[in-house]
Amino acid sequence: MSPALLGAIEAGGTKFICAVGTPDGEILQQIRIATGTPAETIEQVLAFFRFQKESLAAIGIASFGPVQLNRNSPDYGFITSTPKLDWRNFDLLGAVRKGLRLPVAFDTDVNAAALAERHWGAARGLGSFMYVTVGTGIGGAAMIDGAILHGLSHPEMGHIRVPHDLIRDPFPGVCPYHGDCLEGLACGPAIEARWQASPDTLPPNHPAWPLEAEYLALACVNWICTLFPERVVFGGGVMRPDLFPALRAKVCDLLNGYLDVPQLTQDLDCYLMPSALGANAGVLGALVLASREAGPG
Repeated sequence: MSPALLGAIEAGGTKFICAVGTPDGEILQQIRIATGTPAETIEQVLAFFRFQKESLAAIGIASFGPVQLNRNSPDYGFITSTPKLDWRNFDLLGAVRKGLRLPVAFDTDVNAAALAERHWGAARGLGSFMYVTVGTGIGGAAMIDGAILHGLSHPEMGHIRVPHDLIRDPFPGVCPYHGDCLEGLACGPAIEARWQASPDTLPPNHPAWPLEAEYLALACVNWICTLFPERVVFGGGVMRPDLFPALRAKVCDLLNGYLDVPQLTQDLDCYLMPSALGANAGVLGALVLASREAGPG
């Protein structure tokens, strides 16, 4: 009888979530590991799974990036140009494969989260949608005709350029590569650096939130006009519920009636939606990846 359980790794810049679960998304065991050096972190990851590897059909890794997803590249499965210098050019996929001797699937954390939302969350039944996470960074995934968009490797939607009025908002941005790209202006660390306070502590009437809604709306309009997805789902710690009304209103204002479809003119509440899976989207997405790698069971 083949193993019925799956392993999931959500590899983040500050923490790794490791879990064992079932193909229908039930998490049976889960641990959190602080992200240290690759050697110490991977050893803890492998130790969690070694005691139960005989019951696992496959492992799915949902990783922070950038990563190499081109299977023909010699560095397929590597974390590449991350600002976390210890992890730059680290073979994450290879380390897990070698340590566990199991089939391992690999994708970005945001792509995996999108898969989870398609299976169990806010994008069920849709053939095309976007999933955007706004937290420590900003990432985006797109599903087109039922398949996650990869291209040469994977999209970097958080690093698009948006209009930046330096008189109104002189903040230079926090992205170490681009300064004031979308992530540099609107991720959690950017909010904290601009206002000298954690986003979690800022009240709903703080001027941070209209500015945040504007930057995210500018990005949304670019994504909508480029891909025209059936829905845009937002996750991540910055996306508090009271941010959505301002975001929807600004998107409507910026589109200015150009895309005359009911989803955008009459039903924005169901078009720009919060994640249904919340903080669990990444690890559940890793389960989806593992299930696909294991194949029919």
